[in-house]
Amino acid sequence: MLRVAARGYHLGVADTELLYATDAYLRSFEARVEEITADGGVVLDRTAFYPTGGGQPHDLGTLSWDGGSAKVVEVRKTSAQVVHRLDAAPPPAGSNVHGTIDWERRYALMRHHTALHSMSGVIYQLFGSTVTGGQMYPDRARMDFLLPDLSQERLKRIEERTNELLVEGHGVSISFLSRDQAFAMPDLIRTKVNLIPEGIQEIRVVNIEGIDQQADGGTHVANTSEVGRVRIVGSENKGKGNKRLEIMLE
Repeated sequence: MLRVAARGYHLGVADTELLYATDAYLRSFEARVEEITADGGVVLDRTAFYPTGGGQPHDLGTLSWDGGSAKVVEVRKTSAQVVHRLDAAPPPAGSNVHGTIDWERRYALMRHHTALHSMSGVIYQLFGSTVTGGQMYPDRARMDFLLPDLSQERLKRIEERTNELLVEGHGVSISFLSRDQAFAMPDLIRTKVNLIPEGIQEIRVVNIEGIDQQADGGTHVANTSEVGRVRIVGSENKGKGNKRLEIMLE
């Protein structure tokens, strides 16, 4: 779902290069430690670890360096830097490190994220409903959207149509647009409220060909055929026309 971070400044430390933003399949990488934060967090010059945001949990994995290694247990984005919290003492600033992503967990999140976007596109096409929230987990996901009536018939229709499209094998691509280009595209912002701050001038767009196109910062699979089959396992009324669906993948 939509993840936007306002630009900011961190004196003395350059922006972290977000490797996951252009290559979600990158499982390992080399980087340099730019800074150790006051609470022991590690800021790298580049990272493939996704930080918590937009309903997608942070990645897990390991960092290793000459003389040591540690598990990455939390990843967060502050201003324009990504901070990695480790389960052991961090390496000193200036160290070269090797990062490895917990790929099984990451890939599960990618599949669920693409499933939610696909279902979001179906709900928008069928009912014109906009998303109000979403959350992914490695084993399930949920999505909230505005729809006064969510009958069993509509649930069945949403599930069936989503699975029809997924199995067709639609490509998923990433592009970066200027703010003016992005806002010139109708229906690009599929959330109830536009969450993109004024300071963001470059918008990352995820396009699931023929199904859905949204401004989004998360990781996705390259083709809908990788998602598997979606099963709606629960629904509830969240009030004021807001509905919630919970899904699992088969």
